[in-house]
Amino acid sequence: MDKIKQGMRRRLTRYGDDEFALFLRKSFIKGLGYGDAALDKPVIGIINTASDFNSCHGNVDELVQCAKAGVLAAGALPLAFPTISLHESFAYPTSMYLRNLMAMDTEEMMKALPLDGCILIGGCDKTVPAQIMGALSARLPFVQLVSGPMLTGSFFGERVGACTDCRRLWAQYRAGDLDDAAIAEANNQLVPTIGTCGVMGTASTMALITETLGLMLAGGACAPAVSADRRRIAEATGHLAVDMAARDFAPAGFLTMGSFENAMRVLLAVGGSTNAIVHLAAMAGRMGIRLDLDRLDALGRDTPVIVDLKPSGDGYMEDLHKAGGLVRILHEIRDLLDETALTATGETLGAVIDRTYRHWPQNVVRPRHEPIFAAAGLAVVRGNLAPDGAVIKQSAAHPALLQHTGRAVVFDGLGDLAERIDRDDLDVVESDILVLRYIGPKGAPGMPEAGLIPIPKKLARQGVKDMVRISDGRMSGTASGTIILHVAPEAAIGGPLALVESGDRICLDAAARRLELLVSDDELARRRAALQLPVTAPSRGYGKLFHDHVVQAPGGVDFDFLQGVDTTDADAGV
Repeated sequence: MDKIKQGMRRRLTRYGDDEFALFLRKSFIKGLGYGDAALDKPVIGIINTASDFNSCHGNVDELVQCAKAGVLAAGALPLAFPTISLHESFAYPTSMYLRNLMAMDTEEMMKALPLDGCILIGGCDKTVPAQIMGALSARLPFVQLVSGPMLTGSFFGERVGACTDCRRLWAQYRAGDLDDAAIAEANNQLVPTIGTCGVMGTASTMALITETLGLMLAGGACAPAVSADRRRIAEATGHLAVDMAARDFAPAGFLTMGSFENAMRVLLAVGGSTNAIVHLAAMAGRMGIRLDLDRLDALGRDTPVIVDLKPSGDGYMEDLHKAGGLVRILHEIRDLLDETALTATGETLGAVIDRTYRHWPQNVVRPRHEPIFAAAGLAVVRGNLAPDGAVIKQSAAHPALLQHTGRAVVFDGLGDLAERIDRDDLDVVESDILVLRYIGPKGAPGMPEAGLIPIPKKLARQGVKDMVRISDGRMSGTASGTIILHVAPEAAIGGPLALVESGDRICLDAAARRLELLVSDDELARRRAALQLPVTAPSRGYGKLFHDHVVQAPGGVDFDFLQGVDTTDADAGV
């Protein structure tokens, strides 16, 4: 690496005199106690996302210190700095709305600071994709370190954990099967430690996908947040970051379509979160790579679900860690992967599998011939209701509902849903199809995780557990049910979902990949001519930026001006 472009000499503040800029920079950082020997080393930035609002990142301060130890041992200077921290339960209106802001924060700070490489520390759902999106655009060497999953709790002797069990127990409470005292006790047990959700939700899915992409230390996805393994992973990540910086090995230079197709294969094999489809599209979009929904569907047709974790199975992430982690999954689907894809160490994915695979008896990762779900755990459906596609997680759906025709019961946004869903006079029966619209990228805004439309209370009390539900929003990866999501184009921009009326017949045929509104073209044309969209655009700030530039779900819900490769600042060593 050119000495002029290393460490403190990188990206000098523009005073018009570079030597003065370096002199001034060193003066201020010496105020922290650093000497010239330390300031002559390569600099590894460590992004700190600790927040009192984010229990998923409750160990981040400790991970920063462990990563610093690894960086120092490898001969570089570690410097931590903060960025936005997002937690799913504390971000209004939704953390997805702020994901792109966090990506911009990450990118701009990585480009502004004198960094030779960077460690991204995140975990809760949207933080990992946000960090990777920003870091890919910054085009610096980086490696991801996740906070790790929480351990499980015990609810009256039953093993539970966030957040599949949160939703299941809350549904039981709504149905009257749990009383106030029981749901209060559940509230105490569902998040028993710091860390991300312990099921195959979005956080766990993104951790496994990130490791598959080669953007994380091998074995780094599954270790619990409170384990010694997690601390050792953090220290080793520090070593890897220094090595990547020394080689100027930026992921933006080695990720390929093969890398992203490997990630999609793992997403399918683990029965992962539908949210990951949107995040992968956004991450690939920063590379100028377009991920096609039909290609995802094609990959799914011969990729079985082999991981026995909730919501598609019964286990938790701590079980997958004890079973051997991601490499056990990669080994089972090895023939489906592009083994030539590179990873952060410079090795191919195939070489990493050879180096890290170990075999011992376990029952979490199933053999290919004994899958949880034979194929197509995630599927893409199209039709006149979703011409640009929609997704369904078949592995978490009720099999009898995957081919179903029913009467639409339509809700116009979250306010309408909240006002009517539990009314005793709601005209709804078990065979109906619940439709929630205006919750897409522009409509809500931010595409909230409201696609898990609650079973109407009067039906829940009758014992109804699942119905077909359709929306242009998302749902948590921890959720289950026969739910069609990400309908594109969304209702707020005039997509066909805006034309549905209560009483219309809708046909879902997941096997045929069809989603059809059984209304004549002439009638739909009449409705479109009379359509008045309720959405108004914000007039200022981030809301206006979001509304004016966000793309639809198949494009990753990123901003249009952030997609593709930025060539305006090609020399990262300025």
